Amino acid sequence: MVRLLAMLCSALALIGPALAQQPPPAPQRIALWADGAPGFESRKSIPEQSEAYRTKPINDPSITYFPARAGRETGAAVVLMPGGAHEFLVITSEGNDAARWFNERGIAAFVLRYRLFRGTDSPYKFEHARQDAERAMRLIRSRADTWKLDPKRIGVVGFSAGGELARVTLLSPPLPAPGKGDAVDRLSARPDFGVLVFPGPLHAEEKIDKDSPPLLMTATNDDACCSQPIIDLLNAYRAAGASSELHMYAAGGHAFNMGETTPMVSLRNWPARITDWMTDRGLLAAWKPVSKP
Repeated sequence: MVRLLAMLCSALALIGPALAQQPPPAPQRIALWADGAPGFESRKSIPEQSEAYRTKPINDPSITYFPARAGRETGAAVVLMPGGAHEFLVITSEGNDAARWFNERGIAAFVLRYRLFRGTDSPYKFEHARQDAERAMRLIRSRADTWKLDPKRIGVVGFSAGGELARVTLLSPPLPAPGKGDAVDRLSARPDFGVLVFPGPLHAEEKIDKDSPPLLMTATNDDACCSQPIIDLLNAYRAAGASSELHMYAAGGHAFNMGETTPMVSLRNWPARITDWMTDRGLLAAWKPVSKP
C-alpha cells in the first residue's frame, strides 16, 4: 500500500506541471452588434489591416474574450482598451498580451476593438468609441452567467487613448443607446473599477463623488502628454472622498505598457502594483457563481 501511494504521488507530481503548462484556450471574438454598429451597418464588412503592433480601421466593433486560466478563475473581468491616438489600436502589447497577463492571475479579459475617430477619412466621432465601450460593458454583463463572471466585478483597463476611453466609461454619464436599442442596452454600462495607464487628457463631463469606482493610475513624470491627467483625477477623487491610488514614476516616457520593453527597472516591475491593488480590493479572491433554481 505504501508503495502504491508513493507511485500515485509521483504520477501526480508529473501531471501537475504538465497541466499548468497547457496552452490557454483560444480567444473568441464577438461583435458588439450582430448587424454592425447602428447607423453604420454598411461599413461592417470593411476589413481591418494589421501591421506590426497596429490594427486599423475598426468598422465592426467587437470584444475578444480571453478566458481566465483554468483553475485560477476569480469571476472578475476587465475590458482592455488599447491606445493608438484614436488613429489605430496597439492590439498586441496593450491588448492581447495584456489579456494573457490578466488571465494568468485569474481575471477574464476582453480586448475592445473600438471605432477610431482620428483615422484617415474616418466618419466617426469620439462618441462612437464611447458607444462601443458602453456596449461592451453591457454585453459582458448580459453573458456573465455563461462565462461564470461576477457582474459586479467587471472593470476597465485603458492605455493612452484607450485610457481616455476608459475614463469616460468610468466617470461620465452613459450615452443614449444607438439605434432602436435592445435588451442588452438596458443593463448598466458603468465599470466596477478602473486602471488608467498613462491616459491622455481627452475626457467628457464627469461626475466624481465618494461612490465613484475605485481607480488605479500610473504614468511617468517626464511624459509631457499624460502625466497631468492622473494628477487631476487624483485631486478630484481626494476631494470627493473616493478610492484612488496613483503611481508616478520618475522617468520612462510614454507607452511603457506592461513593462515588457522599457529599460527602467521600476517600470518593468510596475504591473505588480496591479496585482497588489486588485488583491486589496478583493478582486483576486475566488468567487463562486450563485446557483439559480
